[in-house]
Amino acid sequence: MKNLNDYPLWTAIVTPMNADSTVDYPTFEKILREQEAANVAVVILGSTGEALNLNKDECKKILEFGLGLNLKVPVMTGIGGFNQKDTLEYVSYLNTLSGLDAYLVVTPLYAKPGEHGQTQWFKAILDLANKPCMLYNVPGRTGVKMNFNAIKNLKDHKNFWAIKEASGSVEDFKKYGESAPNVRLYSGDDGMVPDFYPHRCVGLVSVASNAWPAPTRAYVEKTLAGKLSNTEADLWKKACDTLFIAANPVPVKNLMHAKGQIKTNVLRAPLHHLDLADNSPVLNADKNITTWFKEHN
Repeated sequence: MKNLNDYPLWTAIVTPMNADSTVDYPTFEKILREQEAANVAVVILGSTGEALNLNKDECKKILEFGLGLNLKVPVMTGIGGFNQKDTLEYVSYLNTLSGLDAYLVVTPLYAKPGEHGQTQWFKAILDLANKPCMLYNVPGRTGVKMNFNAIKNLKDHKNFWAIKEASGSVEDFKKYGESAPNVRLYSGDDGMVPDFYPHRCVGLVSVASNAWPAPTRAYVEKTLAGKLSNTEADLWKKACDTLFIAANPVPVKNLMHAKGQIKTNVLRAPLHHLDLADNSPVLNADKNITTWFKEHN
């Protein structure tokens, strides 16, 4: 049994596409093996994996393919939506899969539920799940903040393992920690780990580590050891910010394509690689991170 707490870095893995926007499975295996080689845990079919742009049959095939590789690192998968019946049916399916270690459960999309709606939604999933769950706050995508009182209501649930905080707010990160004192706290913003570190942050769920697996692991470990300098923190923040100058995962796919990690930068509609017309910011960031890693490792 893999100990999830042994992995401070989780990569929200991209879903590589062929030119016709079908899934490129050989490349998917290659990038998953790269994460495994760097001893980085993976999230398959999160937001970065374009899960909402894929149909359920595709999601099942992608997930089962990834699990079939028998990776030595833990595998988490995303659970999201706004139809509870459909979501719980999907959780029931996920519960049957061998080799799946955890669930990433995002706040309901679009509907903007409050304390009671969120408590009911999360509790139904936590009750049904047979794996540890990381609850996920990303109001920039869902339209609503994960409710602090809902977290208090659920803080002692046996399947409530962790929180991923991706609003960019240090104050909110602290409040989630206060609302659930025994739950582990992960940054969902690559550049914010140094800011969250003093407030019980134990790791990062990362976009950047798609392109930079080993460097991002070194950055996270150095930060959590209290050894990252302010200059290094600034370098990483600026580099990571370039990965969000267009909708994620447009910039990171463009960068990975330029680096030869994936064969195309194709995304599923409504996303499009031309939403980032100028790749120079991400290419410059890549040079800076590569130089940093060589100098500090």
